[in-house]
Amino acid sequence: MLRVNIICIGKIKEKYFTDAIAEYQKRLSAFCKLQIIELAEERIRSNTPNDAQIAEVLDNEGRRILQRIGAGDYVAALCIEGRLLSSEELAETLESVGVAGKSTADFIIGGSYGLSEAVKRRADIRLSMSRMTFPHQMARVILTEQIYRAFEISSGGKYHK
Repeated sequence: MLRVNIICIGKIKEKYFTDAIAEYQKRLSAFCKLQIIELAEERIRSNTPNDAQIAEVLDNEGRRILQRIGAGDYVAALCIEGRLLSSEELAETLESVGVAGKSTADFIIGGSYGLSEAVKRRADIRLSMSRMTFPHQMARVILTEQIYRAFEISSGGKYHK
């Protein structure tokens, strides 16, 4: 059974988001072992951070993300400049992970400043959810739903119409 990790910066506090994620986690248990790994968000003491401060945040968060990725893991970094995939293409991508002999797929969601270049370089695919911008908490709900939808597509389930 494929292990799927969602490695993300920050915690979700809103109950409606955590409830939605919990529902998809429950549904996904039939298809994969899903783990959500929340890493602390780096703090900047300034309301108007400069480029160097932002770079330091990205570097620190990136190092902690990379520590959670296994050497043989398939990695999808969610970033604005990433590739847009349909739900069917995501299903094909997850199928190919298993066919390639990988046992773990990691989806990475960065903090409010995005992802470090080191994390993006480690990724097997840079994935964009949309050309629109979503709050990180909502992105996690959408990603969890899309992973569930991908498994339903691959199994011939009725969820995806």
